[in-house]
Amino acid sequence: MTKANAVLGTAGRFSTRRRALRRFFANRMAVVGLVVVLFLAVVAVFAPALAPHHPNDDIFRGMRGVGPSWEHPLGFDHLGRDLLSRVIFGTRIALTVGLLATLIAVVIGVMVGALAGYFGGWIDEALSLLIDALMAFPLIALLIVLAAVLGPSLTTTIIVIGATVWARYARVVRAEVMSLRERDFVTAAKALGSRDRRIIWRHVIPNVLTSVIVLASLQVGSIIILESALAFLGLSVRPPTATWGGILSDGRAFILRYPHIALFPGMMIVITVLAFNFIGDGLRDALDPHDKR
Repeated sequence: MTKANAVLGTAGRFSTRRRALRRFFANRMAVVGLVVVLFLAVVAVFAPALAPHHPNDDIFRGMRGVGPSWEHPLGFDHLGRDLLSRVIFGTRIALTVGLLATLIAVVIGVMVGALAGYFGGWIDEALSLLIDALMAFPLIALLIVLAAVLGPSLTTTIIVIGATVWARYARVVRAEVMSLRERDFVTAAKALGSRDRRIIWRHVIPNVLTSVIVLASLQVGSIIILESALAFLGLSVRPPTATWGGILSDGRAFILRYPHIALFPGMMIVITVLAFNFIGDGLRDALDPHDKR
């Protein structure tokens, strides 16, 4: 009987996953977003092979601010560097910061939210106060202060953003864990003598991952915008490393004479953020437990 129940449970999970995949791929915009993100990932991984020129060292004399042409589809920046090559390498920075900072935020947020929701009492009050204080503070101002104090670098940017945007995850996880801790399977685990740590990691957290995945897919785009804002202010990766925000900052002073310098990295930011938002919307619909399609 136990083996039969295990087989039925496995079959049920497989059927649920298959329905979720079917709903996701039925969403055309989600599929478009996935294709765009996969394309950007390929560009980021193979940037040295795809970029026609070195993004920093190859400077073309007399081509300062020249617009797009067949040989240089995106034109040149204010120093005469190939803009296509710089945008391609900027893709690597944007995705690296977006994904790694999101991972850091998810880990911190899930841990804090799970502890607050499961134990309650003074632990919940203390952690909730921390969450509320972080969410009440202007995020971009906090990022600017931390980045300025720690100094601009790729590692600093990832850590600073990841360590400041986790509050939303913590709030969502806390609310769901407070509901889950009263469920029968948690009560049964306690009755069998399972430790709190095991219950949290083996029984509670797996049941909140759906909401976390959806929120994370939606927030990657927001983190890319934050990184671009820091780069625009000179507080992200040190120049001359190519970043979309950095290229935008370079083109700001020449927006009327050479508008293409700011136009193309701005378009890349918009396209990337929209792609991740489309994926997040598709995941939200696909993983909806009330949707039985």
